[in-house]
Amino acid sequence: MFMQCHEGMYDMVVAMYHDQGHIPLKLLGFYDGVNITAGLPFIRTSADHGTAFDIAWTGKAKSESMATSIELAMHIAQE
Repeated sequence: MFMQCHEGMYDMVVAMYHDQGHIPLKLLGFYDGVNITAGLPFIRTSADHGTAFDIAWTGKAKSESMATSIELAMHIAQE
């Protein structure tokens, strides 16, 4: 199912457990993956990567996942 979503057959995959969704998401979209928590009284999206303190201030960090999570939160807020 995750590969079918990656190929465009689905818009998203809902995983009931963190690790069921997190492992394939990191494999398929490490630099632009977004984590969404549904069912809260507020919008919660997050970049799907760690803090990467080991590469902070080296110019190696990528911002795609953070930018995508902000864009998705704005899109959800407009609906």
